[in-house]
Amino acid sequence: MSVTRAAVRPAAVRRKVESWLAERDGSDAIVLHARPEWTDEPVLTVRDTPVRVVPCRTPLAARAALADRAVHEKLVLLTDLTDLELGDGLLTHVSMQKGRSVDPWDLVTQVFGGQVQLDSTLVRTGRWVADALTDLAPAQGWPPPAGLILTRDHALRHLAGAVLGLDPDALDGAGLLQWSTDAPNQLRFGDLPTEWAEGIATFLREIAGPAAVPVLAAVGAGHGVDAIPLGLLAGVLWPRTAESRPDLDLVVARTRLEPRFGGARLAEAQATAFGEAAEAWIYRALDGDHAVRHDARRMLRRAEDIAAEIDVAGRLAASDLLPAGFTQRMRAFGESVRLAVPAAGAPVASAGELIERAQDRLAEVETHRSAERSRVETARMAVRLLRWLATPEGPAPATMLDAVHRQVRDDGWVDRARLDIFVGDVDPQVAPAYRLLHAAVEARRARHDHQFAELLQDTTAAEREPGTLLRVEDVLDRVVRPIVDNGRRVLMLVLDGMGTAAAIEIAESLGRGGAWEELTLGGGPRIGVLAALPTVTQVNRCSLFSGRIAVGDRGAELRAFREQFPGGVLLHKSDLRTPAGLAVDPEVAAALGDPAVPLVAAVINTIDDALDRSDPGITEWSTDTVNGLRNLLVVAQDRVVVLVSDHGHVVDRGTEAVLRPADSSENRWRPATGEPGDGELLFQGSRVALGGGEVILPWREDLRYGPRKAGYHGGAAPAEAVIPLLLFAAHDENAVPGWAGAPVSSPEWWREPLRPAAEEPTSPEPAPTQGRRPARRPARQPAQDEGLFDLPTPAAETAQPPSAPLPSPAPVDSAATIVEALLASPVYADRRGIRAPLPDERVAAMVATLVSGNGRATLETLATRAGIPVHRVTGTFTVLRRLLQVEGYPVLSLDPDGRTAKLDVALMIEQFGLEVP
Repeated sequence: MSVTRAAVRPAAVRRKVESWLAERDGSDAIVLHARPEWTDEPVLTVRDTPVRVVPCRTPLAARAALADRAVHEKLVLLTDLTDLELGDGLLTHVSMQKGRSVDPWDLVTQVFGGQVQLDSTLVRTGRWVADALTDLAPAQGWPPPAGLILTRDHALRHLAGAVLGLDPDALDGAGLLQWSTDAPNQLRFGDLPTEWAEGIATFLREIAGPAAVPVLAAVGAGHGVDAIPLGLLAGVLWPRTAESRPDLDLVVARTRLEPRFGGARLAEAQATAFGEAAEAWIYRALDGDHAVRHDARRMLRRAEDIAAEIDVAGRLAASDLLPAGFTQRMRAFGESVRLAVPAAGAPVASAGELIERAQDRLAEVETHRSAERSRVETARMAVRLLRWLATPEGPAPATMLDAVHRQVRDDGWVDRARLDIFVGDVDPQVAPAYRLLHAAVEARRARHDHQFAELLQDTTAAEREPGTLLRVEDVLDRVVRPIVDNGRRVLMLVLDGMGTAAAIEIAESLGRGGAWEELTLGGGPRIGVLAALPTVTQVNRCSLFSGRIAVGDRGAELRAFREQFPGGVLLHKSDLRTPAGLAVDPEVAAALGDPAVPLVAAVINTIDDALDRSDPGITEWSTDTVNGLRNLLVVAQDRVVVLVSDHGHVVDRGTEAVLRPADSSENRWRPATGEPGDGELLFQGSRVALGGGEVILPWREDLRYGPRKAGYHGGAAPAEAVIPLLLFAAHDENAVPGWAGAPVSSPEWWREPLRPAAEEPTSPEPAPTQGRRPARRPARQPAQDEGLFDLPTPAAETAQPPSAPLPSPAPVDSAATIVEALLASPVYADRRGIRAPLPDERVAAMVATLVSGNGRATLETLATRAGIPVHRVTGTFTVLRRLLQVEGYPVLSLDPDGRTAKLDVALMIEQFGLEVP
């Protein structure tokens, strides 16, 4: 009697036939014991052989099939009859003279190479695994396992990989997210038998981690293509920094996301892993090719659309990736700036907490992956200006030299930052904060401009001897000639229109390249040059090359220069033009390389041209944006480079500019007819080269007399009248006697965050240790006087501008105690003996600065406090890091920004065995 048998799947029949044909037993038919049902094609092609499948419920049906077999066909008889019921007469015509069973696990063994044994855990998983492995096996079979045992993991990994279109080793959260981007693949997964799909999903949840749960839930709910956007929102609604108890609004927001997962409620670990995996996918995609980046941006837009659909768009500031999050962070930053701008007459100290809040909001803006570089840089400038406004203004400069120094060392940095703020922000919710900040900065700068102009008026009218004040007519004799007389050849670059703000940017770009080292007089702060009046090219450039106050054009400049340096070469714009393929004219290169030419001077008009033809306020000046500058420097590596200008400039103030009628078409000066008006002063004296020795000049930057341009010069504002002076040598800080490696040039408010007020940290005197004399405390820097060209004290002891706030959240005693204990510790003494020498004074200064700054300080601040030339700070930091890294522990490290040092104070105390209260 027949027995109840299971239906056989077409793939199982195919596999049995493949095995039978491989036996080559010469038979034309095979009996398979299975339910006699067949709904597939009646004829299969297996190894180029047509094979007809015939369901046979009776022996008679089987005999009929054998009798009707075509000569070129093979025959498969599907029957639930036993061999006894079929009879020996029939079985003599089939393979092996007996029927064969269709064991699904035998087929599994076959598709994995036939030489494996099944792991019992695989069999216990269920019959569906065997059917799926048989049905979905590749034509060449599944990859066999490494050993003789076919494990559940090996079999299901390959099965799931084939179903999802993924490498079996990529079945993790990232792989599932990648699969979710392929809609056709998801549809194929949905078309699988329910038992197969559920079984594969269960396995994926086991091996792919908690992120697999929400991905598969989204796929099951029909939202699989939105898996990555949903993951990004999970990162927002389950923030990694969240408190243990989310607020009610956050709970409601999470509930609104549940329908996208078929009503499933995500566990904290699942949501967190899901969010991290989605963010990682976006990060990789944004670093990919154009097509992949396009997909990433589409995912970001879709996430924002879903956020709007479920009414959680207001929470996107928590995302480091979504563009809407950047917008929200920028708006929060703008609001913090608005609140931190001091009201007129408000005490400076009252803004500290508000500025710290703005710094925190800025940090959030900076960490956003979708941040726009230019907007972030403007935000940085805004915070710097807030810190500047929070510094005590101090008394007005007493001398012209003091006023020039203030412009070079402090207000020039303000000018650089306020240009960005003036340009503003595209977001109408951020722009008003910048406008408010700009007004506050302008009010303070206007006071400085007025003080400068009054000193300039007095100095000019009194015909006072300059003393050590450097004037434009003094540059050749007092700066260039001593270098030449000392045997060094010079390239003097006159960047027409370069003010102190532009010079700061150009100096930074030169320093970044590493080929040039900035030198300053005695290693002290930068110095500036006072322009002649009015501050126009025909006066100042001719005076520069003449060595006296003079007025003239290019011809006059050439004649005056040859008188000063008969063997020198002066190049103007036309001399610097080159034919196709040449970056530097051969005659120019020859002059620069000629040992007999002591001085090559080149006039570069890029910045001044921008006042007419573009917008100097939005240009970042560098060796790349100043035409020809980089190329000239490349061929002048063996020369000392002096960078100077003939005057600075002010930028047009747009609708805020004031146009005043005058008897002249000049933009920023007029003849001395009538009385000076608001924002103007009368200047007279031998250094006034036009107007018969008397002119009226505006000190207000927004005032002009002539046609509108992008920028102007000619007036008495320090941005026009102070000429920057920069000196560079290629890899040789001793190139010029009396000049040394420059210290950090930026004021402290520029580079260091404002922190809770406390006393300024000092470098404590190192405690004496056995076998070593105690180090002496560095001498206090004397007050600056008019001795500009007197050799100053080393950069280590040069004071920064008095207005600079110092980062000092920790009491001095705490920092001093820790540093003294460090220098006195035996571990320090042992390590100091085997490391590159670093004076204790510098170790003390840098560690004290870091301890006082809650373990953080910029490299530039460390250089300033320790008296290190700016070009040496990286190497010094490396030596200090090796000194403090006991047994490789990261006591001292560098932030990813590459400019902020981090000291783990607690780890340092532990590693050095310090006993501190």
